[in-house]
Amino acid sequence: MAKVPKKDESAPDLSSIRQQIDDVDQKIQALISDRARLAQQVGVSKGSDATAVDFYRPEREAEVLRGVLDRNDGPLRDEEVLRLFREIMSACLAQQEPLKIGFLGPEGTFTQTAVFKHFGHSVRALPFGTIDEVFQEVESGAADFGVVPIENSTEGTVNNTLDMFLTSPLKIGGEIELRIEQHLLGQLASLDKIERVCAHEQALAQCRGWLREYLPDVELIGVSSNAVGARRARDEDGTAAIGGEAAAEVYGLKTMVNNIEDRDDNATRFLVIGRKLLTSSGDDKTTILVSTGDTAGGAGVLHSLLQPFSKHAVNITRIESRPSRRKNWDYVFFLDLDGHAEEEPLSLALADLKKISSLFRVLGAYPKLVK
Repeated sequence: MAKVPKKDESAPDLSSIRQQIDDVDQKIQALISDRARLAQQVGVSKGSDATAVDFYRPEREAEVLRGVLDRNDGPLRDEEVLRLFREIMSACLAQQEPLKIGFLGPEGTFTQTAVFKHFGHSVRALPFGTIDEVFQEVESGAADFGVVPIENSTEGTVNNTLDMFLTSPLKIGGEIELRIEQHLLGQLASLDKIERVCAHEQALAQCRGWLREYLPDVELIGVSSNAVGARRARDEDGTAAIGGEAAAEVYGLKTMVNNIEDRDDNATRFLVIGRKLLTSSGDDKTTILVSTGDTAGGAGVLHSLLQPFSKHAVNITRIESRPSRRKNWDYVFFLDLDGHAEEEPLSLALADLKKISSLFRVLGAYPKLVK
């Protein structure tokens, strides 16, 4: 006869623990309601003509989230606590009117996932077919903000996004970093039933080693987004796709193989674009566009552009060059810098740089990534 385990007299009573959880839940709900009512008062203070974009303050949100991290002593991980507070702030803001966020669509892309990571789920996510369209819709006011990819850790810069800043008046208002997990998606019974794999060129490149080893004879087709590839996998016999969990869910596909990316540290950085330059959050970065007008001059030209930052001890975290589109072999430089454009010492360095530049624009001064 099996022995009945003895009850541990020192163990806490389960019903008592559940009652304490219920009590805590009631307090949490009451406090969230208090926060929502305070958010309503902020809306009243801004007047009846204010819109959702007038209520949203990315610099203030960054300050709040930094405070959340400072206070977190566990047991929840920083990432989870940040996600919870983002959703609370998103829901409180949406009481007035949901923010409209344009992104590189269609639905199910990693860019859409980045939208929800940064803004929470209480927004209207508007998919557009190209990066150009995202910029255009934000410029026109049809979208309050946009989210576009700028850089992948393995495949480098998304040049189309950089090039849009050559002519667009929009400002960078934030950045998002997303761990990219690429899965093989489809409706097929086995790998040997796959005739073609459709995905964005960058996704194909991020998975080229796995594809070469396991699907060496399969046709690889580049499409405008992983979501487009997922849609084809849903509608076409013999077609598989590469994408994330969101694409699998939206298009009703099964995950045939998990995590086929060649590097387990694969990540993409996205930019938030809007119509205004933000004020300081206390821990910021600035992105500028600059040229001397004679970039064919070689290393001396770049040295002259960098000298003001050395003089004022400003840290450059990233530099990228692109054709200026003004004439052949003429280039502009994009620089990411520590600090806010309107605060010293960066403001002093930028003033010196402007004197020697034929083209100079502050593309954005925005909170550093909170993570």
